[in-house]
Amino acid sequence: MMAVLAESPVALEGYLAVQGALATSSLSTAEQHFLALAISVDNGCTYCVPAYSMMAAKSGTPQQAVDAVRDGQPIHDGRLSVLRDFTRAVVEKRGRVAEEEVKAFLAAGFTKAQVLEVILAVAFKLISNYTNQVADIPLDEVFQAYRWDGQKAA
Repeated sequence: MMAVLAESPVALEGYLAVQGALATSSLSTAEQHFLALAISVDNGCTYCVPAYSMMAAKSGTPQQAVDAVRDGQPIHDGRLSVLRDFTRAVVEKRGRVAEEEVKAFLAAGFTKAQVLEVILAVAFKLISNYTNQVADIPLDEVFQAYRWDGQKAA
């Protein structure tokens, strides 16, 4: 994907800048990877879902939560469940989330700053999800065990 983005130095620079900013987020590394997974599922990215399934699991996200996001099932971890629900609302509603959705996110212990960090993560994944889909990037061997067919439960 980076080679594809390098076709436009400004696109690559923008992607790396957003990635670098997100890395300094107040969300934990596990939450950042979980967030990237959830967004990638919502965007139907058959490359990023396997990649972030592996990264989320390796960074400490419970396997049940990884599988639940991939399959559109309930998440047993309350904080991750709220993070997925709020993220899905941001993606599907293109940022037009209801006040109640923001309040539920904050009530779960997230901060107003993290509302904005979710939006930053959505921008980050939009670049990579769309690039992977437009360029039809083949899945790397390292992610094959996490292959995802693009189907999620309703």
